[in-house]
Amino acid sequence: MREMLKGSNVALSVLSENVASVIISLGWGSPTGEGDADVSVLLLDANGKVHSDTDFYFYNNPVAPDGSVQLLGKTPTADGNEDRISFDLTAIPAHVDRIVVAASRYNGARFGELDDVRLSLADGAGENLLRFAVDNVDSMSAIIFGELYRRQEEWKFRAVGQGYDTGLAGLAMDFGVDIEDDAEAIEAQENAAAEDQEDTTVPPPTPADDPSARRTSEAIPSPRPPEDDGEPRKRTARPRTAKKKITLPKVARKGLAENESWREARLFPASALKSDRDRETRATSVLLSVMAQVPEFGRRLTAAFGAPAGRMETFTEVTLPHGETPRRPDGVIRVERAGKLWTALVETKTNGNALKADQVQAYMDIAARRGYEAVITLSNDVALEGSPLVEVKIDGRRKHKVALWHLSWAEVTHQAQLLIRHEGVGNAAHAWLLQELLAYLQHDNSGCHGFQNMGPAWVPVRNGIDDETLCQGDSRALEVVESWERLIRQVCLGLGGELGQKVLPVQRARRGSDPGARRSLLADHLCRDGNLQAELRIEGTPGILAVSADLRTGRLRTSIEIPAPAQGYPLSWAKRLVRTLAEAPAALHIETLVEGEQGGPRSTLERLRPEPADMLPKGTGSTITGFRLSLIKSMGSTRGNAESGFIRSVDDAVHRFYSTVVAHLDRATPRRAPSKAEPSVG
Repeated sequence: MREMLKGSNVALSVLSENVASVIISLGWGSPTGEGDADVSVLLLDANGKVHSDTDFYFYNNPVAPDGSVQLLGKTPTADGNEDRISFDLTAIPAHVDRIVVAASRYNGARFGELDDVRLSLADGAGENLLRFAVDNVDSMSAIIFGELYRRQEEWKFRAVGQGYDTGLAGLAMDFGVDIEDDAEAIEAQENAAAEDQEDTTVPPPTPADDPSARRTSEAIPSPRPPEDDGEPRKRTARPRTAKKKITLPKVARKGLAENESWREARLFPASALKSDRDRETRATSVLLSVMAQVPEFGRRLTAAFGAPAGRMETFTEVTLPHGETPRRPDGVIRVERAGKLWTALVETKTNGNALKADQVQAYMDIAARRGYEAVITLSNDVALEGSPLVEVKIDGRRKHKVALWHLSWAEVTHQAQLLIRHEGVGNAAHAWLLQELLAYLQHDNSGCHGFQNMGPAWVPVRNGIDDETLCQGDSRALEVVESWERLIRQVCLGLGGELGQKVLPVQRARRGSDPGARRSLLADHLCRDGNLQAELRIEGTPGILAVSADLRTGRLRTSIEIPAPAQGYPLSWAKRLVRTLAEAPAALHIETLVEGEQGGPRSTLERLRPEPADMLPKGTGSTITGFRLSLIKSMGSTRGNAESGFIRSVDDAVHRFYSTVVAHLDRATPRRAPSKAEPSVG
């Protein structure tokens, strides 16, 4: 991988032959794991200006109609986030001379509060080709990381690293983008739009990639319209950087069934499936057929794998030659664009069955010989950073490279939920198809339920903790930590799909440490203290949701720390918090956080309801910094996903804590404006 210096450039064809499509990743970390930024892309003409508002892509306009640009969203890393952007360079409009890739922070935050600010570029096979570390950005609130540009019909990359202390507005003005700087008028328009939205019953489509559109105190950029060519032109709506409120129907439509025993007819029935082979065959065919018929959904799942935007066709049970024994992958995906084909073989597992290394290896070899671009594995397991589910050997002598990607059924469900419940699709038929797919995936008999087994090491590790015989360095503890991380990622996918918001695991680690080293430290902590811990960052909430599983006591704790309001009196804060938690469980624990002390007063909500003043520390001089809210419940004992299982108990605990506690907090707990010492949660 080539390390780029500021100002250096390189032709993409020098680095790889597979650069018809590329993925650029912008990454950063922070000491708390909470710092974030928003990516944006500007397509510029030969004059260095945007041609129209269709040439500006950001979180409210994440996908180009022709598929040439697509913001793929955020992926958690060890100490922060990585934001990926897919470019189909064969589809970039002819008038575009340069593509600028940038990112900006919000609410007064600066890039100096983040660590390891970087850009990387990967080819269509997923191989990282170059990396650019951006330095000297302490006071900058926006950065141009790099740019792709044409030279004699060839695409090149330049490492830019130019910062702006005027934020997204200053960056946009440099490229001819009009600025709307009447912040009060913008907020009034947003409020009016939100009120209108609440009167509707059908949610309109919203951005496909990042539903976390944020208001900022900066000027809001909107690209200029194209130059007048003499013909009357309808004025296009300016891009809006504020998220419109989405309201789902609160009451389900009443059905016409005579009684509850009547079951609605389904396009994809799952009740009659008897064997694992039946489940795999049916699940593959159902998924691939919906992908081909619902372009938004098919594109959502394949863009991250380097597939171009184009006409998609899907196939099942295809026979391909392989030595003396022909192979039959579960499916094939083909995308055609401008006469060129992108092909991926699909290997599917359901019902907790593991992928087989020899099968995947055979498909990688077949794909390499036939010039296919990718092999996609699909199972209930969740892939972890730096820990592939299947080890395969790559023949370095082969010129053609094949990318190996993995999808979890939980991720497929998550993407279907986002589209059908929050973002919208092109027409009613597509919406109905996605509804049917979602009903199939969530059926008990489909076998597509995501991660559902903590693995063979779970029982020995729990027994070792109980009888205090588990030693640090035991490989089984590391297996349990990996299973725990998979479970937390799946919980994030499930909750994020229901909310239509980003829910990401917070993974705190020192800069430069690899995921394996971080998991080893967590395994040592498990052996020493008998605890599994995780943190979830949920967009729009005033704090980090923490999950702790104490294997010694068999108890699960879910908690959140919320900061004290910036204004008012402590007694008013306490009363308002109790009113806000009117529908929360009576057993909710509330602890007052006091500056410079281990802990302040603590009690249950049931006891505090008549006397909120009991939350306040006795005496004077104590400064309340916030409150910690916690729910404690017994956790399941078995390793599986049954009603008595550990996995089900964790999933239920997080969903219950969010719905009964966290969901009510944000409207009643105003946060302090973030300072340089306190990076805002993104």
